[in-house]
Amino acid sequence: MATEVVSNHIEIDDQGVAQIKGANTKVIEVVLDKLAHGWSPEEIHFQHSHLSLAQIHAALAYYYDHQEELSSEIEDRRQSAEAMKPKVTGPSLRRKLLNLKT
Repeated sequence: MATEVVSNHIEIDDQGVAQIKGANTKVIEVVLDKLAHGWSPEEIHFQHSHLSLAQIHAALAYYYDHQEELSSEIEDRRQSAEAMKPKVTGPSLRRKLLNLKT
């Protein structure tokens, strides 16, 4: 499947992922900055100066148009991270990491 352009700034790649055109940045990454940090578009632009304000606003507009789908993906990612947490925390991992230092 070829890349689909859905706006001047947003395209859907062959995996079905919404990307900011020409920026190597996923729409969901911009959305997570807004949701997790409460950042405004201007703050997102300050933190990610390679994105124009137009690209950021387009990403947020795409999110609001597809909020249910993207919110579901965010929740799936959160649950996946929670499931991995016991595997990457605890004394055995700490010992492994300390052994790598020496």
